[in-house]
Amino acid sequence: QFSPTNGDFTFVSSTDAEELSGTIDAPDITLNMGPASARDPYATTFLKQRGYGWLLEVEDDDSEDTKPLLEELDIDLKDIYYKIRCVLMPMPSLGFNRQVVRDNPDFWGPLAVVLLFSMISIYGQFRVVSWIITIWIFGSLTIFLLARVLGGEVSYGQVLGVIGYSLLPLIVIAPLLLVIGGFEVVSTLIKLFGVFWAAYSAASLLVGDEFKTKKPLLIYPIFLLYIYFLSLYTGV
Repeated sequence: QFSPTNGDFTFVSSTDAEELSGTIDAPDITLNMGPASARDPYATTFLKQRGYGWLLEVEDDDSEDTKPLLEELDIDLKDIYYKIRCVLMPMPSLGFNRQVVRDNPDFWGPLAVVLLFSMISIYGQFRVVSWIITIWIFGSLTIFLLARVLGGEVSYGQVLGVIGYSLLPLIVIAPLLLVIGGFEVVSTLIKLFGVFWAAYSAASLLVGDEFKTKKPLLIYPIFLLYIYFLSLYTGV
């Protein structure tokens, strides 16, 4: 005989057809999804036995600190500024560690220099911008291939960075050419000075001791490349 202690229930006997009625109140079952120490051990065991233990896992919501945009893009303004000074002042007596331009190449600094040179060269012709960037990329590729053939231990990224940064002397002489453009002799001398300045900055970084007697074979195309860059600016 079953005697419930609380609640209503209903039993129907199949033999004497007596009907028993009543109610049974079952206690509420609560599944605690909080910390592991506060979970119901019975519910935890039940879920784990049936392969649903992953429902009890709680991920930490430790949000990472938002990085600055420059850091996300790997842009170091101090490093770029130092490299600009190394290119504009290539004399060893000034004490700059110029090898950092070659040994620690970056992309954004040279790209900014090339874009700046393009902006002062357009004179309303925006197609010049893409053309200068193309010459920078493929001209650097040519110098890289030639350097590798001659036995130089340089990477394409290093050549790309050095050639890009070394456009700065041409940017420096650009305002002078605007001022004294009417004086052909002086203008020509300034152009030659700018090209030699740019070529020396690039060659002194790219042409190492490993080239030995083959240095002119690499210096000459670097010189021609900057002459071509200058012709894109002056139109001559």
